[in-house]
Amino acid sequence: MTVSVPTSVSTDAAGEALRPHAEHVFADELEALAAADDRPRPARWKLSPWAVSTYLLGGTLPDGTLITPKYVGPRRLVEVAVTTLATDRALLLLGVPGTAKTWVSEHLAAAVSGDSTLLVQGTAGTPEEAVRYGWNYAELLTRGPGRAAMVPSPVMRAMAEGMTVRVEELTRIPADVQDALITVLSEKTLPVPELGQEVQAIRGFNLIATANDRDRGVNELSGALRRRFNTVVLPLPATPEAEVDIVSRRVSQIGRSLDLPAAPEGMAEIRRVVTVFRELRDGVTTDGRTKLKSPSGTLSTAEAISVVTGGLALATHFGDGVLRPGDVAAGILGAVVRDPATDRVIWREYVETVVRERDGWKDFYRACREAAG
Repeated sequence: MTVSVPTSVSTDAAGEALRPHAEHVFADELEALAAADDRPRPARWKLSPWAVSTYLLGGTLPDGTLITPKYVGPRRLVEVAVTTLATDRALLLLGVPGTAKTWVSEHLAAAVSGDSTLLVQGTAGTPEEAVRYGWNYAELLTRGPGRAAMVPSPVMRAMAEGMTVRVEELTRIPADVQDALITVLSEKTLPVPELGQEVQAIRGFNLIATANDRDRGVNELSGALRRRFNTVVLPLPATPEAEVDIVSRRVSQIGRSLDLPAAPEGMAEIRRVVTVFRELRDGVTTDGRTKLKSPSGTLSTAEAISVVTGGLALATHFGDGVLRPGDVAAGILGAVVRDPATDRVIWREYVETVVRERDGWKDFYRACREAAG
């Protein structure tokens, strides 16, 4: 049984997209890697496992082409994830919010299959059709059940074409819909009982799922489904320097897509945002001298990126283009204070006991007081 796949978006249209897909943004790097890649490639992979890892972790090719890092973290985790996709096991990326699970899954799919758009977004209302297939009811009423009336899911399309499909927030999908994946992952088959047929996965097919291990989503994974995955846990950045590097890189990329100017003078504020988030997240100041209460939010790296990007937009449109304490203070307040009853008290204590006494943070202290009203 064959399944037709819609034509992907044109390169020109992708260039105008607010948030282009990874395979478009880093097309030059992927092309350079493919040209330099002389290692064995699994069936229908665009790159070898070595080249996929290099694409994610960064490096320099023999011809001098620089491959920028897409993920800053333990190399072995990336190697395990890539190796899993080269087997018949599906990959589950697990971690707290903001640990780049979606980012890594997108880049893995882009490097392996050249297409990161086969995506199922998990929510409490995700129907079984999103994982299996649906029907074009106008066609169904006119001609009856048949392949022309079928609407394939991204999973079915990936199976038929030997591609990588992504399932985001797997634990938010209802349990009965999750279980529709069991046969797909174990038997590599998707039955279509209405037609008395099945879609068998061809070589190259695999699935990357992401899940949040902080709030556990809506539904836990069944033991039967979890056994079909190799699980890779993505940690928070190990050091402040690594987190600053991640935030600055992503802010630069996002800023270019939004036509915001580069802000090299803003590195001090990026370090400040990362410091605040890490201290409140860890429950202790950087020097280890002061214990802190942690707020209810995750204060993830992704939220730090959002705060700095918002501050850069403020500085560009309502300031002199230089990122300053006043541009990030309100964003930090919004990220920290999720529960007004408790988080506001925690933030006030942090501002008065840590920020107020820290050398070189007087402007930030005043900005925080002003933002808090």
